[in-house]
Amino acid sequence: MGKMGCVGIIFLGVLGFLVSVQGQLQLGFYDKTCPKAEEIVLDYVKKHIPNAPSLAAPLLRMHFHDCFVRGCDGSVLINSTANNTAEKAAVPNQTLRGFDFIDGIKSLLEEACPGVVSCADIVALAARDSVGTIGGPFWRVPTGRRDGRVSNATEALNNIPAPSFNFSSLKSSFARKGLDVKDLTLLSGAHTIGIAHCNPSFNNRLFNFTGRGGMDPSLDREYALVLKKKCKVPTNNVTIFEMDPGSFRTFDLSYYRLLLKRRGLFQSDAALTTDSTSKSTINELVDAPLYTFFQEFALSMEKMGRIEVNTGTVGEVRKHCAVVN
Repeated sequence: MGKMGCVGIIFLGVLGFLVSVQGQLQLGFYDKTCPKAEEIVLDYVKKHIPNAPSLAAPLLRMHFHDCFVRGCDGSVLINSTANNTAEKAAVPNQTLRGFDFIDGIKSLLEEACPGVVSCADIVALAARDSVGTIGGPFWRVPTGRRDGRVSNATEALNNIPAPSFNFSSLKSSFARKGLDVKDLTLLSGAHTIGIAHCNPSFNNRLFNFTGRGGMDPSLDREYALVLKKKCKVPTNNVTIFEMDPGSFRTFDLSYYRLLLKRRGLFQSDAALTTDSTSKSTINELVDAPLYTFFQEFALSMEKMGRIEVNTGTVGEVRKHCAVVN
């Protein structure tokens, strides 16, 4: 091989290395292109979340639902059109809230740095900052995500873990996204904040779990009767219930303690106690200081935030989060 051929191979190798480096998420990605980007997000969160602390849970859930469908690409924000039913319309996303909140941040960023900061990064940063603002854990959010151009309701239905999942289904769902049983157990800890609707989230555990009208035997009977009294009828999709009763606005270990008392709200919550690995993690968490949970949760959140991201020149930076450019 001639000297020029060797030089060409070396050049291509270096170019490939640079592309791979540039194509990765990094802390402070916007330091030069939009220096105040993360400050703008945090200021907006600190201004609004104290007045609406219950919004922290939906923003965290939005980030989770976004990452599980086509990766963390902001596709959950896209509106349906006459020719396409988007992720927003899928059953798991019909109770999502916070879209206006994300739009509010986006408008400020577009004013400061037009066409620079992706909606996918806004979702990731807003989730972290809102949880931190209510006293929850802080985690690193490397940025540089690009927005996806595809949003499909069927894909959301097929990829977002359902509250009715057993442990095997949960494990498989998370494994497909590169997350292990420890990540599954820790990320489920997000259920320490937020609310859920009786139908379709958990009514099946109360009214017809056995197919003959019985309740889920894995659910504490006293707790089940409280739920049943409040939900009243199987078709009730209006009444809401705290996911971590008495502590649903505080990011703490109460959720895990309730699981050990058979008081997990979802079937998927209860499923965590049916596996030796996840149950061992739960026991370790409740026996440790709160900051241990915070540290471990932070690591799993950063890992989740890297799922199948678009970087470099893949995807786009949407001008409006609900509409593809």
